Amino acid sequence: MFLTPDEIKELTKRTRYGAQAEMLQVLGIVHKIRNDGSLIVLRTHVEQQLGATVTVKAAKKSAGPNWDAAVSVGTRHAKAA
Repeated sequence: MFLTPDEIKELTKRTRYGAQAEMLQVLGIVHKIRNDGSLIVLRTHVEQQLGATVTVKAAKKSAGPNWDAAVSVGTRHAKAA
């Protein structure tokens, strides 16, 4: 979910929190600063910013007929008569 402190150091090539925050800003990576000065960085945001492709699984669609739609149409016509 979040980068580890070591991953943030590796990404920014900086050890001090303030310098890390500056480098992340230069890289366009959104981050939050905790009360102690350490940084919170979402792993997925870094991956997106650096060009990783994110795949989203599509919901499976049924290949068969939609019987619920057919029943509601038939019900509507029966009430109108």
